[in-house]
Formats: sequence, C-alpha cells, structure tokens
Amino acid sequence: MSHYDVVVIGAGAAGLMCAITAGNRGRKVLVVDHANKAGKKILMSGGGRCNFINMYSEPENFLSHNPHFCKSALVRYTQWDFIALVDKHGIPYHEKKLGQLFCDNKSSDILEMLLRESDEADVTIRLNTSVEGIEKTEQGFELKTNTSDVTCESLVIATGALSIPTMGATGFGYDIARQFGHTIHDTRAGLVPFVITNQLKPLCEALSGSSVDTTVSCNGQTFRENILFTHRGISGPAILQISSYWREGDEVEINLLPDREAQSWLTEEQSARPNAELRTVLSDVFTKKMATLFCENWFASKPMKQYTAPELEKIATQLSEWKITPSGTEGYRTAEVTIGGVDTNELSSKTMMSNKVDGLYFIGEVVDVTGWLGGFNFQWAWSSGHAAGERV
Repeated sequence: MSHYDVVVIGAGAAGLMCAITAGNRGRKVLVVDHANKAGKKILMSGGGRCNFINMYSEPENFLSHNPHFCKSALVRYTQWDFIALVDKHGIPYHEKKLGQLFCDNKSSDILEMLLRESDEADVTIRLNTSVEGIEKTEQGFELKTNTSDVTCESLVIATGALSIPTMGATGFGYDIARQFGHTIHDTRAGLVPFVITNQLKPLCEALSGSSVDTTVSCNGQTFRENILFTHRGISGPAILQISSYWREGDEVEINLLPDREAQSWLTEEQSARPNAELRTVLSDVFTKKMATLFCENWFASKPMKQYTAPELEKIATQLSEWKITPSGTEGYRTAEVTIGGVDTNELSSKTMMSNKVDGLYFIGEVVDVTGWLGGFNFQWAWSSGHAAGERV
C-alpha cells in the first residue's frame, strides 16, 4: 500500500493547482482521476481557446449561499498571480472582451503548463483510476481504488460537479461529502441555454443562428451581451449569464434596443420618415430577417405615419421589455457549471478544509461557489486550489 502526504481526487483545474501548490511545499502528492486524460474541461473551454481568467474578477462575480466565503481565497491568489504563471511559460494570450483572457493558440497550452508545473513539483498523476471506497483512519485516510490502495494524511476532493456528463462529470464529490456528514445545497444547471416550447418556439426556430445585442434581466440581475436564437430556444452569453439567476417559472425580460429609448426613437423615426414601413425602420437596427419576423409575429408592418401614439408605445414596450417565460433549460448536458454544492458554512474559507473532518478538503466546482461566464469559474478553481494547497 502506497502512502502520500496528499491525495487529490480530480485532475482538473482546481485539483492540479492544489497539487502543484502542495508539491512546491515539499509535500508528496498523488492526483487520481477516473478519466483517461487530465484536464478535459480545460481542453474544451472557450471553444478550444480556454478563457483561463478574467482581469476584472471580484467576489461580486460569484454566486453562493454565503457570498462572503470566496473572498479570502480570491484575494490570496488573484487573477494577476495566474497571469504571471502564464507569462512565465510564455503562453500568448489576448483579451477578447470584458476582461476575458483567451489563449492565442489553443487550450492545451494551459493544460500543458499545469502538467509541466506538476512534474516540476514531483506530483504523481494516476489516470484511469476510480476511487471505490474511502475510510477515515487515525493517521488520515485510506482509499481503495481499481488499481491499488493508498493512504494519505490530507484528502482533497476536486471532482467537479454535474455539468457536461459526456466529459465524465458525476456527483461523486457530493457522495464523499455526504459520507463525511456534509450538507449539499440543491444543485441545478448554470450558464445554460433556455428551452422554449410555447408559442415563441416557431420564432426561435425561424431565427435560429441569429444573434442580437441586448440587456437581459431576471430576479434583480441584468447582463448586457448578445442573445442567440436556436432551434431549441434562446442561448448566447446574456442568456447563459442570466440562467444562473433564473428559477423554473420565472419571467425573463429582454431589451432588444439597449442603446435607445425605444419610444422616443420610434417617434423620431415617424417624424423623419413618415412613409417608411416599420419593417424598414427596424432593419436599421436588426437584420432584415429579424425585423421582418418581429413584424410578422408582433406587429402589422405599415408606414410609420399610420401608427397612433399608443400603437408606437406598444411596439416600443415589446422591443424594450420583451418578456419570456422559458419552459426550462437544456440541463446539465450543455451547462457550463453546476450551481449549488458543498455548504461553505462547513468549510474554512482560508484553507478549504472541512470543519467536520480534519484533513478533508473541498475545492473547485464541487463547492457551493459558482462564477459568472467569462473566466470566473477558472479563477475559483485556481484560487480555491491554491488555498488548499498551501495548507494540506
């Protein structure tokens, strides 16, 4: 039976960061993962370019039942610390928008960096290894795996969560948490497209592939980004962001004219172009196809001079306060993250260690901390992994 100072379950972003940090402190570290490759979600992130961090990361960019929990880890390992690591390895990157940093080349640059750092820290990584049982001992923990049994002083759970099961995502981390008496906040899919099955579905299908700049609001949150119409409903960055705040049955409000005061603009257009059809006026803002379909579904297109003031007001409200009630989301199948998880009130915010079991740590997505779209979830992986790695 092999003995290690630290065993990390999960060779993803958080697990590798924890292992590197602990290994650099001279700890003997083993990382195990049931997958055949480390960092699968790193490789697929950012459309293959890996949105590895956000320059403007702040605690306000994270959801949790305890919004203060993430602050300690985030302030002690910041976005600038990770950017310095990327710079050290000479990885070229660029800001896409809103502080989102992407690799110039491919996501594997980040994974290869982490694996090189792991190697330099003498971290052992064992893939195709499933943990079949965990027992607490006086000295720490004993793990039974499908390859061999190991013991350790510190055990770190970095298993991720339920999002994108085709990448190997499971609820195993929650099972371990429950085994040791931890509370799990209800989980749901986050950063996920909406499904539309009501009378709006034909419009979404007809506009599939079309996108438009909007502001989207729900439950006191508002995001300014594009929405994307799909055959199943509505997606795009603004929808993914707001989905994390949406609950079943909630109404979502979309402003399709975020840069205009809709009624004033329509009134001005009516005065300036009385003979232009509404469809033509809307084509100045939307694509011709979008303007036509909006008119076919919502308004009778006619020359602007023929609309009364109340009619223009109604059109303005529809365009600036379009209210939809999604039938649901696409679920964990396409969700980028899982909201909910291990109760942060039962963990140390400084070290990520369990308050219930000495030597047991939870980091990354398995914890009830979820970031916005745009590199924030990687930030939590790096920061929480580093916090645990400094202590294990």
